[in-house]
Amino acid sequence: MNVIVLLAGLLFLLMTVIGGKKGIRSFVALFFNFGVIIVTLFFMNVPTINPIFLTLIACVLISCINLFYINKVNRTTKTAFIATIITTVILVIFITVITNNAMIQGFGEEETEELGMFSFYIGLDFIKIAVSVIIMSTIGAITDAAIAIASPMREMHYHHPNIERKELFRFGISIGRDILGTSTNTLFFAFFGSYLALLIWFKDLSYSVGGIVNSKVFSSEIITICCAAIGVTLVIPITAWITSYFLVRKEKDSTN
Repeated sequence: MNVIVLLAGLLFLLMTVIGGKKGIRSFVALFFNFGVIIVTLFFMNVPTINPIFLTLIACVLISCINLFYINKVNRTTKTAFIATIITTVILVIFITVITNNAMIQGFGEEETEELGMFSFYIGLDFIKIAVSVIIMSTIGAITDAAIAIASPMREMHYHHPNIERKELFRFGISIGRDILGTSTNTLFFAFFGSYLALLIWFKDLSYSVGGIVNSKVFSSEIITICCAAIGVTLVIPITAWITSYFLVRKEKDSTN
């Protein structure tokens, strides 16, 4: 407990010194996001509530916290928020189809030994739970990519107010291409880092490469990584188009 408090205090100090007021808001936002996740998990145990619909509400709240609370309400955060929600809805439809066909919901055989004493008849749809888990795993990366594209586009439009919509859109795509590689690699190492112990366990159990790839635990993690990367990739053109549309339209409306 003392170590956790010490690390939290060190994180708060660094975020305050480096980030100033925005750093303090970012630190507080961590607790808000944690509260949203805890409340979501609590209601997700209710069989009559659709987990996907609940996850979408949680994603909206998390996006509002990460965009509007940290960066305040402005044209940049508004366009990033719209792009995030559109991308999330598209990703929910896509992930639902993938989950139904890949059959990655539920538990793998590596996990049944620890769960053997518990009953699996809990009245929850594990397909919807799997979709919710993937969406919650990707919302942070999608929001981050959206604001990373919308912010420089706003600066470009501020310094070049006469820029055409097509040129501003191309600028946003160019920014997106620069962050795409680092974002996807960040997702890859974040997910695999958390499952490093599982890979070591596979090695100790003398799993073949085919056995590892075809195991439910491993394949579900790979599918989660791919879906997260697809979400980050999709948000780039969506954010670029929405931002260029609203910025140039507002400029034209003010001149008319």
